[in-house]
Amino acid sequence: MPYRPDPTGKQSFILSRKFPFYFLLPLALLALLQLPANGNTLQIRKAMTKYLVCSPLKTVDITPTKSIVNNRALCLSTIYLSVNNYPLWVDEEGPTEAGWAIVHHLQNSSDHGLNPRKYEIEQIKDVLPSQTPEDLAQLETLLTFGLVKYLYDLHGEKDLPISSEAGRMIGETNNSKNSFDPVTLIKKCLEAVDFFTFLKNQAPSHYHYKGLQESLRLYQSIAAAGGWLPIPEGPPLKPGDKDSRIKAVKLRLLRTDLPHDTPLQNINSNYDDTLRRAVLQFQARHNLTTDGVIGLRTLDAMNIPVRDRLETVRLNLTRWHRQAHQLGERYILVNIADFTLRGIVDNETVLDIPVVVGNLQNQTPIFSDHVKYLVFNPYWTITPSIAKNEQLPALRKNPFHLVERHIRLFSSWYDDAIEMDSTEIDWYTITPSQMSVFRLRQDPGPWNSLGKLKFVFPNKHSIYLHDTPSQDLFSRDQRFLSHGCIRVSDPPALASFILDFQQKKFTPEMIQDLYLQNERKVIPLDTPVPVHITYQTGWVDKEGLIHFNKDVYARDQKLLHAVN
Repeated sequence: MPYRPDPTGKQSFILSRKFPFYFLLPLALLALLQLPANGNTLQIRKAMTKYLVCSPLKTVDITPTKSIVNNRALCLSTIYLSVNNYPLWVDEEGPTEAGWAIVHHLQNSSDHGLNPRKYEIEQIKDVLPSQTPEDLAQLETLLTFGLVKYLYDLHGEKDLPISSEAGRMIGETNNSKNSFDPVTLIKKCLEAVDFFTFLKNQAPSHYHYKGLQESLRLYQSIAAAGGWLPIPEGPPLKPGDKDSRIKAVKLRLLRTDLPHDTPLQNINSNYDDTLRRAVLQFQARHNLTTDGVIGLRTLDAMNIPVRDRLETVRLNLTRWHRQAHQLGERYILVNIADFTLRGIVDNETVLDIPVVVGNLQNQTPIFSDHVKYLVFNPYWTITPSIAKNEQLPALRKNPFHLVERHIRLFSSWYDDAIEMDSTEIDWYTITPSQMSVFRLRQDPGPWNSLGKLKFVFPNKHSIYLHDTPSQDLFSRDQRFLSHGCIRVSDPPALASFILDFQQKKFTPEMIQDLYLQNERKVIPLDTPVPVHITYQTGWVDKEGLIHFNKDVYARDQKLLHAVN
């Protein structure tokens, strides 16, 4: 059985993928005799064995879908075998300073959109005052298991396998579930010089996350004050109107958009200029047409209950848990739900442009990577799925379909493939599976579906950022139209943002010159630029205002069910 040194300097066994559980209890009891301890500590250690007992003759299978965190006995036994069954967070007087740090963070886990009940905070509180060995042993194991589950969740290691729909909805974690090791986790905790700060730093530290936390507190306070009343239906309300429903609108927006010092005498039935500014801000925050008119869509958004907004904020905190906690000093942030790409430097947005994302059948995935190189005037190599689902039917209707679009046909995907004449093939005799054998490549030019510029960050999804000849698409409100890749409205501006960070400098004029040429040119980056593709239906702008987007992929309710 594999082993590694434990914190005491003695060898402790680490579980292999399948481990006979019935060996754990005698090993744990044997560990009691290996370290000196005073009488009270020894009593605590003996009492702890109650929580390490495992069912006899039971073999546990640790698989990617069965995390060790889901098995209390296995998790605790694994940890305490590595420290010779020695208490980590309590002594004979109660919790140590580290123990109190754990209590604080578990009790305040709701600040991160988590549920303190999951970490058994009430059971912890029940035994906190007691100093009996039995209660101290229970407190010790409650703190350990609560800590492991808390950090497991905070790092996005929720039991949502990547291959499942839930995993795709929440995104890829940066940590493999197979690699989650509670022994290593506890060792890092014990090695921390400032344990309280160590726990605090486990959460994402970027302003997107902290802004959502502030919004969570705001909406929690609104909910505690009773939320807001629904506004009755009726005809659209416009600036200058006088209507009895306008008072209800003002009371609603006083919670979120009107100045909090608005005089009570102004909460009347007149649609004044102060209300107009508040309505415009509300519409901008909800991705609505900013015209100041309170029509059906604006009214529906105003009438969404505060509890629903709270759930949206919590879900988007959860999404950040699973993505990179450190985004970088300079990075690209794509929000699929908002159809936007932002270039951010030192927490300042210096680039903000519209994008087109994947359609409902080809949803853009959530993940983080680094842009490695740019391609001016790129080829477009058509994926097998597009070739068989779109190009084959088109060829059956028109054998010149590929030629007219400057798409060349090759016999295979190998380097030595020969080019073929697509007009001489009877495409009715080619099946979809046979179509996947061919490689189709569109030449660079104004006809190219990738436009004039491609931003590459190699990944298993074959997703990249690129230009498009269909610039009219960016004027649409709902822009989920692509096969999954992200179409950029201003490629030269994005190229300038990326290349400005490289050792070799490119002026805007140099970039524009490359963009206007028809020659293919690859520019590798000496400093790759982080790119984070997110799906945020709730996000905070640089002024600290919370924005809510339409859930275009209908993921929020499914994710809420999966997380709960």
